[in-house]
Amino acid sequence: MSHAPVLPVTLDDVRAAASRLDGVAHRTPVLTSRTLDAAVGGTVFLKCESFQRVGAFKFRGAYNAVSRLSPEQLARGVAAFSSGNHAQAVALAARELGSSAVILMPADAPVSKVEAVRAYGAEVVGYDRYTEDRLALGTALAEERGSALVPPYDHVDVIAGQGTVALELLEDVPDLDVLVVPVGGGGLIAGCATVARATRPGMRVVGVEPEAGDDTRRSLHAGHRVRIPVPRTIADGQAVDTPGELTFEINRRLLDDVVTVTDGQIRDAMRFAFDRLKIVLEPSGATPLAALLHGTVAAPGRAGLVLSGGNISAARFLEVLAG
Repeated sequence: MSHAPVLPVTLDDVRAAASRLDGVAHRTPVLTSRTLDAAVGGTVFLKCESFQRVGAFKFRGAYNAVSRLSPEQLARGVAAFSSGNHAQAVALAARELGSSAVILMPADAPVSKVEAVRAYGAEVVGYDRYTEDRLALGTALAEERGSALVPPYDHVDVIAGQGTVALELLEDVPDLDVLVVPVGGGGLIAGCATVARATRPGMRVVGVEPEAGDDTRRSLHAGHRVRIPVPRTIADGQAVDTPGELTFEINRRLLDDVVTVTDGQIRDAMRFAFDRLKIVLEPSGATPLAALLHGTVAAPGRAGLVLSGGNISAARFLEVLAG
């Protein structure tokens, strides 16, 4: 008798996370657009995590993880490493739960994201993402301060929290044919795929990476985690050089496909979202829309797209669109 593999995160874990987030995180809207439907030849449902607290889905996983720490650990503080959205999420979660946070952020992180992290009360420590190892630095920083390290994706409580995105979407729109999700370190899509497989086993789950940062796509094709040069892409939230251990273990079993989009296609999607949908998206948040608009994901029947974030300053938004 064959048995399904036991994976690190279950539907029950995601449901427990949803209970912790109830009344704390926003239940983000699901929007539709006849213009978009006509453009792609299907019916599209947009899960707008750009309207989540801190402007991105990351608050879900960060709060779920930080809320599970002991009172003694909360008193000692938390630490994280992130290019921006997870940094803000951990900073806000720590503040909400009466703790403190120190965040390792790349020196070239968007200024608006660094300022937001500090505004939530966290200390920011910089590093060079192209020459230094953020995991090693972040681990050392946490040990030095006695802080609990809350990584951006490779953590069961973080993954479970991110899975609440799909839990909400599939409660609102249960009969989807395909779910399209951005892939950075893989935590969001791992959580979403966990929910999708348990509740809608016939639905396709497709990830989207920037062309320059296709570490998960390459890893899935190779059958093991591969490392690529640190990506240089406008999608800074997806500039990851290798998938997480936990996230890859989940994603290699649950995903149907991972596709890529170019920076130019991401710009087109950001412009379309602004002009036609009246939504501001950061580059990483626009990758599923880019894949749909440019046919990288086949014209769907009913597609759910996770628009993962909208954390971008007005100046940076104009700069990105100008190329």
